[in-house]
Formats: sequence, structure tokens, C-alpha cells
Amino acid sequence: MRAIPYQACCIFILITQISAVVTADSANNPLMNESALPYHYPVFDKIKDEHFTPGMEAGMREQLKEIEPIANNPEKPTFENTIVALERTGRLLDRSERTFDNLNSCNTNPTLQKIDKEMAPKLSAHRDAIHLNGKLFARVRELYDNRDKFAAANPSGGGLGLDPESAYLLERYYKDFVRAGAKLSDSDKEKLKKINAELATLQTDFEQNVLKERNASSVVVDKKEELAGLTDDQTKSVINAAKAEHKEGKFVIQLQNTTGQPLLGSLQDRQLRERIMQTSLARNSHGGDFDTRNIVMRTAQLRAEKAKLLGYDNWAAYQLEDQTAHNVPTVNKLLVDLAPPAVANAKREAAEQQKIVDQEKGGFQIAACDWNFYSEKVRKAKYNFDESEVRPYY
Repeated sequence: MRAIPYQACCIFILITQISAVVTADSANNPLMNESALPYHYPVFDKIKDEHFTPGMEAGMREQLKEIEPIANNPEKPTFENTIVALERTGRLLDRSERTFDNLNSCNTNPTLQKIDKEMAPKLSAHRDAIHLNGKLFARVRELYDNRDKFAAANPSGGGLGLDPESAYLLERYYKDFVRAGAKLSDSDKEKLKKINAELATLQTDFEQNVLKERNASSVVVDKKEELAGLTDDQTKSVINAAKAEHKEGKFVIQLQNTTGQPLLGSLQDRQLRERIMQTSLARNSHGGDFDTRNIVMRTAQLRAEKAKLLGYDNWAAYQLEDQTAHNVPTVNKLLVDLAPPAVANAKREAAEQQKIVDQEKGGFQIAACDWNFYSEKVRKAKYNFDESEVRPYY
């Protein structure tokens, strides 16, 4: 019997140990199995941050294994062995990614953000591996091309005898593959993969920077008098925000992820309203770690390249093709038709607000920071509301 080299023994032991750890981790990962809760709700009390990466990576591996026999099936493609089979793939990945996306969007933390950044290009590559699979697309395309071939013999269900829902699903699969680049040459597919990977990273960077900038842009108020106009509940909220940011004795107005901020409708202090509005408008565009201008520019450049690669004039044409408007001229006409009455209405509202400013001898021209505050005054004056009966603007 030949002796097994020492190095080979060590490698074998190491692989065995790693496999055992992976198996143990999988057994303890609640994402690996479908939840027994009603509607298969995730078991959030058992899911931990460290479960997501293994869950998504295992899900990608599993789906590629599920895709392989579909793409290489020697039998003639049918709706059942191709489209239905595709529908049944990726359950683990869907479960892991969907749960992660929901938690990351509403209750994120640095660990989840790190996972998001690491997984974005991997998930992009995984989707490309499916949509750019030539053998798989050939089966989908054959079904799509022959969907009406025998329509006369099957007037109720089309050439494949499909019900309307199934016919739509086939059409949807075909369009998704084409829009993902399935018809491109091999060299162009490689270009597309690189573009998609970078776009996935840029999108994650953009989303995280927007959140970080919002969290870092709270407006600190020193004196309670500046908060005149706020209700008791609103005042409590800015006091609690100060405590949360360890700024006891101050008042903190935390920004929402919108241009206009809710408290602008209540605050009487115009200088504070201006400060809040300017802080809100300046987010992600005044330098610093969270500035997104370069990210936006690079994203626009890559989207233009992707659209051209896929045969579209621009990114807008690519996006709109699959939406209600369908094309750029339709959207432009809508905007052209909408702009005049919208501008006229804004001017009318501004004049009504300016009238109140002048009556109060405010001495300033109505601006964006004043809009919500004076809109409320116009509404009360127009309908003679009793101040005590009017709910504060939130």
C-alpha cells in the first residue's frame, strides 16, 4: 500500500473540517428551510445578520444547479420543462434575498450594509449567468417563436395551448431575457457583465450614502423659542432626537428622506425654516464622505453605455419600453402638456401666500422653505377654520 503524503493528509483533514462547519452552519441557518409560519413568514426572531451571506451564496449555487438540467435538457422544449421549471428555481435565494432586502431597507445596521456592498456585484453576476446562458435562452426563444404557430388549431390557447396567464408568463420570460442581453454576441455579453457589476456597486454606494448623509444632517437648535409653532408632540420628538444623538439640552430636527421636511409646515421662525431647507437641499452634494455627485455621473455614463449596447438610443428609452408610457416622446408630450397648468397653479398659490406675507408685513418674497407654512395659512383663511380645530401639518 502506498503511503499518503503528509500534505495530502492535511488538506483532506482541512476540507473535512470546513465541510463539517459549513454543514453545521447550514443546519443552524433558518433561511435554509422554508418557514412553517403562516404564509411562510420569515422567522425574524431566529434570523441573525450572519445568516444572510451564507443563505444568499447557497441560494445562488443551488439555483445554478437547478438551471443546468433545464438548459441542457435533450428533450424538445415545452412550457412545462422550461418555463415552469424555471419558475421553480431559486427558492432559497429568493427567500434569503427578499428577507435581507426588507430588513436592510427598514432596519439596517453597519453589518447589513457591509453585506449589501459585498453581495451586490455577486448577485448581479448571478443574474447575468442565468439571463446570458445561450442554451437556456434558446429554449425560451423556441417556445416564444412558436407560441402562435398552431393558433388556428388552438384558438382559445394559442399555438402551445396556453391559458392567458401562461402565455403572458412566456412572453415575460422572453422579454426579460432579451432586455438582459440574451441576444448579444459573446464579446458584448462580457462588456455587459462588467457594466452590470459596476452599476450594482454604484447603486449600493448611492443608497448607503444617501442614508448616511441624512443621518449626519440633523439640524441642531439651541433655544426652545426657535421652535415656536410646534405642537407638544412635535416638541417631544425633537427633544427625544437630541437625546438619541447625545445632545442633551439641545433640540434636534432629524431630516426625512424627502426634499421638503414635515416640520416646515409648523415652524414660525423663518431663519430656522431656511436652515432646514438648505440643509435638506445640500445633502450629498457639498463634498465629504457621502457626496454622491461622482456616483451619479458614473451611473449615468454606464447606463448610457448599457442602453447603447442593448440597442436603445438612451437609458430612458430602455426603461420606458417596459412601462406604461412605452417611449420617450409620450413622456415628453405628457410633461409638455402638464407644465403650463402646473406652473400657472404654482404661481397662483404663491400669489395667495405672498398676500398673507405682505399683510403680516413679513418683508420677504415667498420661497420654498415657506411653502408648507403659508399654504396652511391660506387654507385656514380661505375656509375660515378655527385654529383649535385644525390638525397640525405633519
